[in-house]
Amino acid sequence: MRVIIQRVSAASVTIEGKLKSSIGAGLLILAGFEEADTVEDLEWTAAKLVNLRIFNDAQDLMNLSIKEVEGDIIIVSQFTLHAKTKKGNRPSFIHAAKPDVAIPLYEQFVKLVAQALGKAVGTGEFGADMKVALVNNGPVTIAIDSKNRE
Repeated sequence: MRVIIQRVSAASVTIEGKLKSSIGAGLLILAGFEEADTVEDLEWTAAKLVNLRIFNDAQDLMNLSIKEVEGDIIIVSQFTLHAKTKKGNRPSFIHAAKPDVAIPLYEQFVKLVAQALGKAVGTGEFGADMKVALVNNGPVTIAIDSKNRE
């Protein structure tokens, strides 16, 4: 599982001209799943992102988590995070989970994050043509891979 975590001042997801989700200060999470992902990958990633200390404290140091600042989260499924670009110029998505595997993983991940955060999170719509808007705060953008826990 791979996620891109973006600290935002605001973010939204629009599908076919209709607003699906929007938040003020918080995190926009792009989440990509692969066939080999397990519940343990989902749990580890959910816990990591809600406890990641990337919000500024009173001394302007990144020392607070999304939970501590009571921020909001939007999670958008994005299979392109598993793009392979080694050969040629057309990315291969062979390692991205197919919808029958990815959709349940995405839905479970959303539930785990909401549970860890203690409130509902916004979402996109799996497989939809989404327009994702954000104001990256910092900018702070962090990539996490549950298979490469650095």
